[in-house]
Amino acid sequence: MSEYTDFAKSHMTRAISALKTNFSKVRTGRANPQVLDGIKVDYYGQPTPILQLAGIKVPEPTVLAVEPWDKSSLKAIEKAIEASDLGITPSNDGVTIRLPFPKPTQQRRLELVKECKQYAEDAKVAIRNARRDANGKAERDEELSEDGVSREKKAIQKITDDFIAQVDELLKTKSAEVMEI
Repeated sequence: MSEYTDFAKSHMTRAISALKTNFSKVRTGRANPQVLDGIKVDYYGQPTPILQLAGIKVPEPTVLAVEPWDKSSLKAIEKAIEASDLGITPSNDGVTIRLPFPKPTQQRRLELVKECKQYAEDAKVAIRNARRDANGKAERDEELSEDGVSREKKAIQKITDDFIAQVDELLKTKSAEVMEI
């Protein structure tokens, strides 16, 4: 491996990580604790992530249960979830906050697949940009011969093709999950 392929791989790996993060935020009708990752609760004047204040469980495939360790924070957690853009109404039984995830309609599923395709396309653009940058570095290297530059470009292209295939596979898997009834 050369420094150019290492450079390309590291940037492309970041694009795949970002894609997985974006896919994890797409609601499919299944309870997914990661939808709460970005929500902060006003806890004694400090914005605190829900994960630091409560245990999150999935008792049923379509229900998320949030159990605060400090029962006095229950109302604050409920208020933060309501204020977020989740579109889910929490129900509070005094001990646990339950978040029921409704099954999306067929129309909504198609919109979610479209959203996933956009995330995948963004990842492909990032991967291609990493390829362009790595190729540019190889071309500017005065120590490399024309053949050396050509070999580097071929190696970088192979890595690019592998990462694009990963994106396609992730999209295929996520689309199937979204369309599943």
